Amino acid sequence: MNRLLTDEVRSFIGRQISYTAPEEIGRASIRYFALATGNDNPLYFDDKYAREYGYVSVVAPPTFVCESNQYMNRRRDEMGYIGHHWKIPVEGCRELRGGHEYEFFRPVLPTDRITATWRITDIQERNSAGGTPMLFVYSEATYTDQANEKLAVNRETVIYQLIGD
Repeated sequence: MNRLLTDEVRSFIGRQISYTAPEEIGRASIRYFALATGNDNPLYFDDKYAREYGYVSVVAPPTFVCESNQYMNRRRDEMGYIGHHWKIPVEGCRELRGGHEYEFFRPVLPTDRITATWRITDIQERNSAGGTPMLFVYSEATYTDQANEKLAVNRETVIYQLIGD
């Protein structure tokens, strides 16, 4: 018996939404992200160094495009979050990150204007080892630049675990 995977929840499979950044990513965003993650690779700070390695300018660290929400152009939600959230209609659950799988096609440049397109690929209900119902939501985000060139794909699993069952 499915307790969490209702017809309403199942209707989210295949849903898709896109967000396009209102401006180019910019050098400062790349520098701030590298500093915040403790990465002092000169590829992220020094144009001359980056050109020596075949790039036109500094480039962003690989996970920048997937983890920084630089493409968002909206207000914070009621929890203060500006990133994407599906708001799956389940109650009495805690939400857990179940993992990511990244695929990168080329580094992000300061002149890139990012579009992120998220799509729910599947939703499954399973029980934990202790018998607690859990909902697994699988999604895929594709990041492209202003020419629609693919930059990265982020396959993500979010788990909703029933509390107090």
